[in-house]
Amino acid sequence: MADANLSSAPLPAHASPLGSPHPMANPGYGKRTAPGQHRRSAHDFAHLAPREAAIAAYIDRLPDGADISVKTLAKTLPYGQCALRTALNRLQQAGHLRRGREHLTAESGSARWITRSWFSRTARDDDWWASFTRGGVPETRRETQGEDPERGRPTRSRAHILLAALGRTTPSLSLSQADCAALAPLLLPWFERGATDETIRQALTTGLPSPVHSPAALLRTRLTSKLPPEPVPEPEPEPVCPPLRMLECATCGTPGAPEALPGGTCGACRGERAPSPHKAPLPAASVHARAAEIRAAMSLKPRERTPV
Repeated sequence: MADANLSSAPLPAHASPLGSPHPMANPGYGKRTAPGQHRRSAHDFAHLAPREAAIAAYIDRLPDGADISVKTLAKTLPYGQCALRTALNRLQQAGHLRRGREHLTAESGSARWITRSWFSRTARDDDWWASFTRGGVPETRRETQGEDPERGRPTRSRAHILLAALGRTTPSLSLSQADCAALAPLLLPWFERGATDETIRQALTTGLPSPVHSPAALLRTRLTSKLPPEPVPEPEPEPVCPPLRMLECATCGTPGAPEALPGGTCGACRGERAPSPHKAPLPAASVHARAAEIRAAMSLKPRERTPV
């Protein structure tokens, strides 16, 4: 009854109702954040029901290694274990959560399977989780570069901001909007070669002539002539074997291939009936041959005599 009364109550997204830090799991266990997520926003879980959205937002704010088992969450959130188990299963169906195991090898050479609970703020489909289980990180739709996801309008790039700020410390290098837009592409090679904003400012503002007749022309010359050399390429690291992972059914815990666990649930727990085994029918020629053998055997059997 208590679970029913609390099932729709909204929950603060980033603080335990008890005001104490959320418990951490044993080292090596607990929550693991899935890679390649979108930036956090106020609408990450708007597609979920209020209870599931509140629990998902709470888990999203927890650090890696936090204990997100049903028993521990029931001690820190105003929901019972039954309600939390249902909510976590729904988060799994929505693509935010997967449970499974990962095979780890220690430096000593010993290997063991570790229980994992992977959480993704960005909802993932079954194909994404299947690729992740095999050690890959699938490409996801990324936000358009230079576009504010909240306002949906273009924003100024890093190069544009750096150029526009030159006039604040060096008034003789004040640029117009058009000058910043025209010079910004010349800064991209600097960024690609590892130059910091401060390094670029020093290169553009040190030893200026007096007066500066055309700041845009001067900066264009310096951005081209003072471009730093390309960094020496680092040796390629040795290839790393992808981790071994497997998923488990959210209901019964049975391990299986990702394709056999759509939505994180096995076929038996979804109510699907296993196909019944049956033998293939014999060919007609085999049936006729067997019948002929039986008739031949019967014709050779001696007939019983009727007593006189």
